[in-house]
Amino acid sequence: MVKILKKKAPRSDLWHKNNMKIKKGDSVIVIAGSNKGKKGKVIKAIPTLDRVVVEGVNMRKKSHKSKKGGDQSQILEIAMPIHVSNVKKQD
Repeated sequence: MVKILKKKAPRSDLWHKNNMKIKKGDSVIVIAGSNKGKKGKVIKAIPTLDRVVVEGVNMRKKSHKSKKGGDQSQILEIAMPIHVSNVKKQD
């Protein structure tokens, strides 16, 4: 009888170094991409994905359906994450 060994997927926290220089609350400027030159504050840092969410940068529209019959559906603008290499700390 032959036993087949399955490889486990590596856990991201073991293989990824969490050494991002940019933290939540830092003022940053976008240095690359379609939002180049925009300034903002870091709302959220995602070190496992090397991404940050900056207020007013990389805004996307999402539709939100109403849960109750009386409410209206809405179109919300949400800031999406961008790669940390596209931003620089502002002095």
